[in-house]
Amino acid sequence: MASYLVTGTNRGIGLEFVRQLLERGETVLATCRDIDKAEELLALNEKFEKLELFELDVAKDDSLANFPKRLEGRAVDVFINNAGVYGPRGASFGQVNGDEWLEVLHINAVAPILLTQLLMENLRKGRGKKLVYITSKMGSIDDNKGGGQYIYRSSKTALNSAVKSLSVDLADAGFSVAVVHPGWVLTDMGGPNALIDTKTSVNGMLSVIDNLDQNSSGSFFNYDGKTIAW
Repeated sequence: MASYLVTGTNRGIGLEFVRQLLERGETVLATCRDIDKAEELLALNEKFEKLELFELDVAKDDSLANFPKRLEGRAVDVFINNAGVYGPRGASFGQVNGDEWLEVLHINAVAPILLTQLLMENLRKGRGKKLVYITSKMGSIDDNKGGGQYIYRSSKTALNSAVKSLSVDLADAGFSVAVVHPGWVLTDMGGPNALIDTKTSVNGMLSVIDNLDQNSSGSFFNYDGKTIAW
């Protein structure tokens, strides 16, 4: 069994990652901004001994900086960066706000790389050496036929680019690195018209993660294992 660090686990996809990993016997280190308000996560914590909860706000530099200290040097086999935000829904041309844009870029693209840097001692100790970042097909420039959504699209495109570089830079250290699109999922972010539920999405993404190796490192995957054009 392996140890998995998953961010943004209070609801939706992150919570389902925790649930499915625990059900198959993995050790899970789960983070969220406010543990006291994460009722479903707390319920899982009562049920499973292999779940540990940590508060982490990826939007705050001090929270990022202090988090590795709380892990006390323990090994992390697989890192799943799930934490992210959509930002303002009406971010079409003529309605884009710079401050809102920068906030979403920081949470979705900058913070994941900063956190990875801070966790390198833990990740190097891990046996799996897998780094996975939950992205969106909306970050694909090739797929952008609809325009609009400047803030969210660009934040995920930036994440994809940064993670691609990470896959190159960490290859010699034995890491396998990828971005994964979860599909259009029935969550607060995905909305009521989404096509799949969290169980289907996470089950597929875990299969992608299980099969990730250095040969497939640097890829942009769909939740069903198909590759997506950048």
